[in-house]
Amino acid sequence: QLQLVESGGGLVQPGGSLRLSCAASGFTLDYYHIGWFRQAPGKEREGVSCISSSDGSTYYEHFVKGRFTISRDNAKNTVYLQMNSLKPEDTAVYYCAAGCRLGYVEVWGQGTLVTVSS
Repeated sequence: QLQLVESGGGLVQPGGSLRLSCAASGFTLDYYHIGWFRQAPGKEREGVSCISSSDGSTYYEHFVKGRFTISRDNAKNTVYLQMNSLKPEDTAVYYCAAGCRLGYVEVWGQGTLVTVSS
């Protein structure tokens, strides 16, 4: 069974940092483009970042560029999202996925809640 499990969410103050993890089971992560998405209350799910399966190249949406870093550890079959300088508008449930474009995702994780608040 293909499965992705996120962890690392929580409550953080504005300006703080969190590192999200996305661990895969049942398949090898580095065979897939892996994306991080988020969904804020009352809003549609949106892409945040992506890491390529082929060369490890990365992509970031403009609203996180310079603050978030995506990386992968193939030995641990895990992808990470380091989030720095967090803002209240980053509050959302964060999902990792096998795929980087909505509508082209093969596997979704269950999500982890990130709350940025003082």
